[in-house]
Amino acid sequence: MRTAQWQDYEVIDTGEGEKLERWGDILLIRPDPQIIWKSDRADPRWGAAHAHYFRSNTGGGHWERYQKLPDVWEIGRGGLAFRLKPMGFKHTGLFPEQAVNWDFMEEKIRCADRPVKVLNLFAYTGAATLACLHAGASVTHVDASKGMVQWAKENAAASHLEDKPVRWLVDDCIKFVQREQRRGNTYDAVIMDPPSYGRGPGGEVWRLEEQLHDLVKLCLPVLSDDPLFFLLSSYATGLSPAVMGYLLELVLQKRYGGSVSADEIGLPVTDSGLILPCGSTAIWAAENRPL
Repeated sequence: MRTAQWQDYEVIDTGEGEKLERWGDILLIRPDPQIIWKSDRADPRWGAAHAHYFRSNTGGGHWERYQKLPDVWEIGRGGLAFRLKPMGFKHTGLFPEQAVNWDFMEEKIRCADRPVKVLNLFAYTGAATLACLHAGASVTHVDASKGMVQWAKENAAASHLEDKPVRWLVDDCIKFVQREQRRGNTYDAVIMDPPSYGRGPGGEVWRLEEQLHDLVKLCLPVLSDDPLFFLLSSYATGLSPAVMGYLLELVLQKRYGGSVSADEIGLPVTDSGLILPCGSTAIWAAENRPL
């Protein structure tokens, strides 16, 4: 289990399908389907939350606010700043468990001792983009949502990275990679956090388990002759870290050598001292260095 460490974020306690979190000075209660255990909720902060997200039995859900909750607030980590907002379907615009991957990216880029071009696909609000910019890379940030790309720009400005070499693109990731192939553009690293489920522009159903192999292979022609890393994240319950690692071994390690590591990523829970699993990551790296 690879675990992200924070000062401005904390999982305080878990139980009964929910987690109590601290985001800076803001306390939130959010659902988590993996939390199947009972809890006595002895920590008094359960009763001091600023807001609580309730899921609906018919889909979606809503925030119930108990204290004054800002429309936007910020937390920081390692010189980066992230603007947070209470969104639909329980989200805040940041996945704190991914910080362990940001640390990996920054280390690989800083140790490369050469210019590094990064392609960040399904890039959301840009935390991985910020980490790569902070380490000195140039980044192409691609997401199909105009709102998410704008949010990523705001995070870059809050982190004083707005003048770094970055392209902010609102585009379909698959179509963009296909065009980059035709243009002959290449990158030294690829970051990919594709959605688990969705619908394409023609209404076709997208399931990550069925599409991931082709998606990874699609990126091979846009990798440079001396690539640095390929980082794949997933929250799909049907994809174990071992399966993701196996895929990267077949597609990338077989071609480029290097090493593949795969594991769950998680967050420490203060009240229990245990680690809450939050997702899976598989990484191909050019050097034989474990996660």
